[in-house]
Amino acid sequence: MSRLLRAHGFVATLFESAGALLDYGGFERAMCIVLDINLDGKSGIELRLRLTEKGVTAPVIYITGNDSPANRTAAIASGCVAYLTKPFSAESLIESVTRAAAA
Repeated sequence: MSRLLRAHGFVATLFESAGALLDYGGFERAMCIVLDINLDGKSGIELRLRLTEKGVTAPVIYITGNDSPANRTAAIASGCVAYLTKPFSAESLIESVTRAAAA
């Protein structure tokens, strides 16, 4: 995903863990955050809520390989701008990031 985003002119910053993302100090420069719903046993949706509690307002795009009505409902309720199920097309990711950047 990083190469794809960079190929379309976006700067991508990758994080090794949910904790590393929570510790990040540059959210004011983020046009959006792409989060997997499942993060090594942790919830991407819960991570999004923790970011919101910290005052992070960047739009969120969720990706998941484990689509379910419960995940979809929780993701939408958390305020995501897109919910992509794996495998998703490159075009759908770029379109979602572009839309998030305009938000």
